[in-house]
Amino acid sequence: MVFAYSDVSHLTLMHLASRVLAAGADFRLIGPERSFLFSSRPVISVCAVRTGCGKDSVVRRIAAILIARGLRPVVVRHPMPYGDLERQAVQRFASVEDCDRQECTIEEREEYEQHFNDGVVVHAGVDYVRILAAAENEADIILWDGGNNDWPFFKPDLEIALLDPHRPGHELLYHPGESNFRRAQVLIVNKIDSAPVSGVQQVMANIAAVNPNATVIQARSNITVDKPDRIRGKRVLVIEDGPTLTHGEMSYGSGTIAAQKHGAAEIVDPRPGARGSLANIFKHFPWVGKALPAMGYSPAQLEDLKATINATPCDSIVVATPVDLARLIPLDKPHCRVRYDLEEVSHPDLSEIIRDFLRKQACGPKQF
Repeated sequence: MVFAYSDVSHLTLMHLASRVLAAGADFRLIGPERSFLFSSRPVISVCAVRTGCGKDSVVRRIAAILIARGLRPVVVRHPMPYGDLERQAVQRFASVEDCDRQECTIEEREEYEQHFNDGVVVHAGVDYVRILAAAENEADIILWDGGNNDWPFFKPDLEIALLDPHRPGHELLYHPGESNFRRAQVLIVNKIDSAPVSGVQQVMANIAAVNPNATVIQARSNITVDKPDRIRGKRVLVIEDGPTLTHGEMSYGSGTIAAQKHGAAEIVDPRPGARGSLANIFKHFPWVGKALPAMGYSPAQLEDLKATINATPCDSIVVATPVDLARLIPLDKPHCRVRYDLEEVSHPDLSEIIRDFLRKQACGPKQF
């Protein structure tokens, strides 16, 4: 058996291995160096130790730095399609209409929309040899936007990994996130503005013990709300990024932090009103609590999400998924949208790291 999955605890992984070995088969993990594809363009990878560390904000920050230098970044996203995989083998997203045409799920839109809204093309799909060739045709530099806590599919020239002090210690407890932690040249400790000081201290101590040669960036995840008056003093329903809550094992996300920051009178519990598949989600992921994960892997599940929202008594809705949710389902109450952006608070920061990286690339074999 070859194991090829991500964001599982080491304990879960070895229980699976034990079952396989007990059945008389071999259990294998194929490492990054054996599975990498090689690009003719410089590759910067952004991965993490767990789902929900904030990779997207880092990719957006790097893309903005590259664009300011007159370069064309193209984002290549970890596999996302759910459906006809032959038809979805090679995908290119430059507009929300591309998402409509490809019948993207909410999870896919969460990963694509924020990039092309910033003017950066996204390539995805399942055939990564062809995807790489397509991306190389229009990129000066490829940005690998990793999914979950998986390692990149392309050999990176600069390897960046994120750590989350809201989940201190997880960088050593989950596969393959620990591999990313140990491999990365740059480690970003994100969300230090909202995480407990003890969590930041534990993560920094683990870095010093496990990957002391990495360059470390401490960063805030700046959370902004387009209409904060729809939170202040209101009873709000908070809709969060789905994967962060489910297999990321978080009970809250940026929407909950925004609701608390802007003085919500109450965060309303959506569980009593959960309908259809959303009721099953809460049973399967009992830690989720008062946040509603933005689940929409099918039209039927989108209907369940809409029914759950409509059945939850609240004054307004805090939409913290990156997706323009009101475009996909009607929201019957006033709503506001939450955005989070990376702000480095230590040096060297990403601008300085990218500057030095580009200088090295100009002298190396990959001219651009």
